[in-house]
Amino acid sequence: MNRKIHIFPLNRVEGDLKIRLEIENGVVSDAWSSGIMYRGFENIMAGRSPLDGLVITPRICGMCSTAHLKAAAKALDMICHAEVSDNAKRIRNVALMVEMLQNDVRQAFLLFMADFTGPYYKDHPLFDEAVRRYEPLKGQTVIQTVRESKRLLEIVAILGGQWPHSSFMIPGGVASVPSATAVMQCRHLLNTYREWYEHRVLGCTLERWLKVKSRADMDAWLDEKDAHKESDLGFHIRFSRKAELEKIGRGHGNFISFGSLEMPEHTDVTGFRNPKNWVSSLNPIELPDRMLPKNPVSSDFCKNEPTFFPSGFFMHTDARPFYQENITEDVAYAWFNDETDARHPFDGTTQPYATGSEGKKYSWTKAPRYEGLPAETGPLAEMIIGGHPLFIDLLKTEGPNLFVRELARLVRSAMLIPAADIWLRELVSDKENFFRICDKIEEGEGFGLIQAPRGALGHWVKIKEGKIETYQIVTPTAWNASPRDADGIRGPWEESLVGTAIRDVENPVEAGHIVRSYDPCLVCAVHVV
Repeated sequence: MNRKIHIFPLNRVEGDLKIRLEIENGVVSDAWSSGIMYRGFENIMAGRSPLDGLVITPRICGMCSTAHLKAAAKALDMICHAEVSDNAKRIRNVALMVEMLQNDVRQAFLLFMADFTGPYYKDHPLFDEAVRRYEPLKGQTVIQTVRESKRLLEIVAILGGQWPHSSFMIPGGVASVPSATAVMQCRHLLNTYREWYEHRVLGCTLERWLKVKSRADMDAWLDEKDAHKESDLGFHIRFSRKAELEKIGRGHGNFISFGSLEMPEHTDVTGFRNPKNWVSSLNPIELPDRMLPKNPVSSDFCKNEPTFFPSGFFMHTDARPFYQENITEDVAYAWFNDETDARHPFDGTTQPYATGSEGKKYSWTKAPRYEGLPAETGPLAEMIIGGHPLFIDLLKTEGPNLFVRELARLVRSAMLIPAADIWLRELVSDKENFFRICDKIEEGEGFGLIQAPRGALGHWVKIKEGKIETYQIVTPTAWNASPRDADGIRGPWEESLVGTAIRDVENPVEAGHIVRSYDPCLVCAVHVV
């Protein structure tokens, strides 16, 4: 038997990540994902003022700081029983959407597609074109992406004072009230970005792309015009098919979305929802006792607001409603003190305990589970749980894979841009308040659940005697990069790696493709010493 253990650090990710592969006869037979940096943000928060989370947690990550701010603010909204006004929702949403827009193109063109320009693909018929587009620091699309995404982020600076690490979201709303001139400037920046995205990334209008409802539609779109083929989206489709990227990176087939972008009561935005009743009324999975939270939080604990991206859990072929009390974190293989069972975040702790190489533990990332199961999160999860017909069709015909995961990230902007523009336009005509005063926070517990650029993000907070008693954070990369749980079940991208043929064990490009398709952010996942 030809077996080889291959260990390599993975570059072009946010934070420190090590992947270990067991390769047998040229195929990955097992995989381990290790977050190798501990940061301890949960412990930094203990004993602080409740409002400190609005300043400290956005500094968990420099790419998705607005997402952490919004999750922190929503947790405090719940504790305060705050009714957030429509305009505050619009400003919060637009800032988060801008962060999603810039992240999606940067991930695709600066981090993921850089692999297309390496010697591994020198015999690919589109290699020279890939180099022209995506060569690091030189490619045409790379240079344009840096310029256009930087300009787009000015919207967050206008609405929130700065990016990254702004703190303009507060319990009950937002601290900033933009003038009509400022809002019009935001719309101009967004529309400038839209023009670039339509021309360079799609090669067509948003309206034309949104008519693509199936793989057959996508094939017809690709052949319709040269502009479609020559766009970066068209290039991704053409390059990936010749490289057969749809054949790798499948994973468990479970997806989770917390739902995101709360809908104002009065708005022209309809939300991203399949007109059919996509979420079924199936009974929850029967869970082992050790996986049940000790103190389940009632679903009535917070107001169940409609969101642009719906919440849900998808397993293989069935979609079901999402209940946050079904979330647990397992540390059986994570470098934290052993706990007797998987715990709900309200009951969890973050007590580091590094066993070293002599123990079975191998990552600073905990193992989040939903109903005891691992689940992938991110743009593809949002598309599937939202019932997007194109991605449902691709899932049925090809299954989850690397190509479709990256496709979802490339085209999510086509839905975000029009909604963001409508909410900016509604800010001008709506004169209601942007902030509703909340009482001083003395006691309570709450959670803020959103879809960050990389997927499901949650903050769980307990306040006692005016101080933070516990603060637990579950990030998108914690879901995707999780190690094994107590049952030995791999995390999502560990499972995605298994079965992958590796052409060159000294340069395992296939494995890098798979992991980067999840858009890793280890600085978020492992929360100085």
